[in-house]
Amino acid sequence: MTTKRTSQTKRDGDPHADAIAHLRAADERLAAVIDRAGPCRLRHAASNALGPDDLFVALVEAIVSQQLSPKASDTIFARVRALVDGPLEAANLLALPEEKLRGAGLSGAKTRSVRDLADRVHRRELALDALHAMEDDAVVASLSAVRGIGRWTAEMVLMFQLGRPDVLPVGDLGVQKGFQRVFRLRDLPKPDRMEKLARPFRPYRSIASWYMWRANEEPLAKPKAKPKPKAKKATAKPVKKR
Repeated sequence: MTTKRTSQTKRDGDPHADAIAHLRAADERLAAVIDRAGPCRLRHAASNALGPDDLFVALVEAIVSQQLSPKASDTIFARVRALVDGPLEAANLLALPEEKLRGAGLSGAKTRSVRDLADRVHRRELALDALHAMEDDAVVASLSAVRGIGRWTAEMVLMFQLGRPDVLPVGDLGVQKGFQRVFRLRDLPKPDRMEKLARPFRPYRSIASWYMWRANEEPLAKPKAKPKPKAKKATAKPVKKR
């Protein structure tokens, strides 16, 4: 069954065909999630890598979206883009006064973060065009030097913008919950437990993590209703003889 499915996937041009075949063979529980969720929609670096201008936009959006709902994030990001005269580039963003960014809905901390990002990119202290050639850990270190960008944000860039196939974001709550549900764990797994459980998924832990997100989104199975106890038949009390 696996060979037939993989061959069909390759004929359909799925860039993640090898990863899917590997993950199916690695764990039948994950294979069941793959069956239910369908094709992986993560970016694949070989087929649609982002350029430095797009990476800058993605990083600004990542900072804006921190700790916000998707709707609120989209609204504020659209306001920021509307403020910029021309494309959303480092020099154009630096030209905006902080007050205007705050007026678009950015907090003081996020305003300082996007300006620090723009300043580092403008001065080439952070060379976004060099990220594609860097190892994963080096990318995390370079991005984490920017104010307001931590390991989780850097890992999301690796997975969604750079298309790196073997990232395991152990600090992501959705991935943690996915592991908990797929492996039927009593508690959320600690990072070392996730690393251990994910060893068979290497070198495709990004794709496995994407399916953990899908597993977490699945509705919980309703517990089976307990059968109602059968009603006892009424028995007539014996009549006492006088």
